[in-house]
Amino acid sequence: MEWKNFDLLDSYGKLKALKPVMVKDVMAGENGAVRVENYQVPMSNGMVYNFAAKQVDDTVLDVLQGLADEAELTAKFEALYNGAVINTGEKRMVLHQLCRGQLGNDVIADGVNKREFYVTQQKRIAEFCEKVYSGEIVNENGEKFTTIVQIGIGGSDLGPRALYLALEGWAKVNNTLKMDAKFISNVDPDDATAVLKTVDIAHSLFVVVSKSGTTLETLTNEAFVKNAIEAAGCNPSKHMLAVTSETSPLANNPAYLDSFYMDDYIGGRYSSSSAVGGCVLSLAFGPEVFARIMDGAAAEDQLAKNADIRKNPAMMDALIGVYERNFLGYPSTAVLPYSQALSRFPAHLQQLDMESNGKSVNRFGEPIDYVTGPTIFGEPGTNGQHSFYQLLHQGTDIIPLQFVGYRNNQMDNDVDIQGSTSQQKLSANVAAQIMAFACGKDDENRNKYFEGNRPSSIIVADKLVPETLGALLAHFENKVMFQGFVWNINSFDQEGVQLGKLLAKKVLAKETDGALTAYSKLLGIF
Repeated sequence: MEWKNFDLLDSYGKLKALKPVMVKDVMAGENGAVRVENYQVPMSNGMVYNFAAKQVDDTVLDVLQGLADEAELTAKFEALYNGAVINTGEKRMVLHQLCRGQLGNDVIADGVNKREFYVTQQKRIAEFCEKVYSGEIVNENGEKFTTIVQIGIGGSDLGPRALYLALEGWAKVNNTLKMDAKFISNVDPDDATAVLKTVDIAHSLFVVVSKSGTTLETLTNEAFVKNAIEAAGCNPSKHMLAVTSETSPLANNPAYLDSFYMDDYIGGRYSSSSAVGGCVLSLAFGPEVFARIMDGAAAEDQLAKNADIRKNPAMMDALIGVYERNFLGYPSTAVLPYSQALSRFPAHLQQLDMESNGKSVNRFGEPIDYVTGPTIFGEPGTNGQHSFYQLLHQGTDIIPLQFVGYRNNQMDNDVDIQGSTSQQKLSANVAAQIMAFACGKDDENRNKYFEGNRPSSIIVADKLVPETLGALLAHFENKVMFQGFVWNINSFDQEGVQLGKLLAKKVLAKETDGALTAYSKLLGIF
């Protein structure tokens, strides 16, 4: 197995020589209908990844298959899940998939079987949940807890928050919402204050999430919350949990009711499958629902092992994205879920993709001569249609689109209005947008002319439930991983977030000069 820069592969030259496919031509008429049926890859749980409106044909797909083979994507994934040191920057293994299932050999690290370690943490969390639900664990007045508040930032917030919001409504109508969940992330005191104003502190549990136990924003918010708990006449040690590493100052600390553990082999943006997501989501929905999310993710991980891109949805998505980024010259991707429940999922994908593949050096720290990760942004439809779709349709940049759609609504509540239900209207908008972007519209009035040829793909599921949510999570994690392999970059460190943190500490210590001092004065720090 070799790790080569992308532009040193034979496939790079072959892709560069390809003639771009005109979407508006291949999607027009009955040929477009046949293409929609044929250009898709089955996913788990009845889902499908459809790429008919992408700028690819069988010739492009054959070259992309050759790229997958030449870059040894399947072998590299196999090395990852079998415990190879894939995170070269921090010299660590990458094991987030192991939280949801055994993909290969036993992985032994730190003297323990890591799959058993992750399962043990899930079991400990489940046991804690049952004690909370049954009233064995209560507040100092002997009363049950009703709310869980997660205190964390970055991957300790974005992924778990997105998953909670995705299932909150579903859980309510299915009578599986055990506790309301809230999230505090921003060190802005208005964030913590706003959340605390919405909860009954005496009946709330607070989960402090920090792998190192030293994250400035999280520890600041923890102190903020502790102050509020004490002001409410409560004992913080009776209301707080820690999710951290076994070696952090938060571990086995009497200031917390309990501590649940993660390790250095799971990066923050990949940590929703670990105790980071497992604790808050299990408390909110019940451990059984969290297990269902993990089952959905595990099923998608199994598909990611397939060497045939026509049977591997994450790899197909990844390679088409590489083709668009490196050879069609598209700098951005819009993620457009047609489900209000996925309102924060694009924000999670921003971190997942941009923190992973926003790199300009290869795995060995050497500069590279090709572009890597795109800019990710998005909002739920149909809201986005009345916001930024103008630029997507008629702007000067072509921006590839990633739709997510569902055949049925999540909460089993709809009405027929003027001959169609709200869900049918929502789905009609998805279909219409795909074709409008692909084929455009001729008009002598140039203000009303749509050029078309704007590529998109769509992931379709029957309904947003725990299993399909887990599959969606794993699909994008694996897509990002495969793209990082192609670009020969390390998708699992994030040095880009460190410099700002270092300078902020200097400001707070008043160890500044020049413009940094001037900006500090401008902002009223000193």
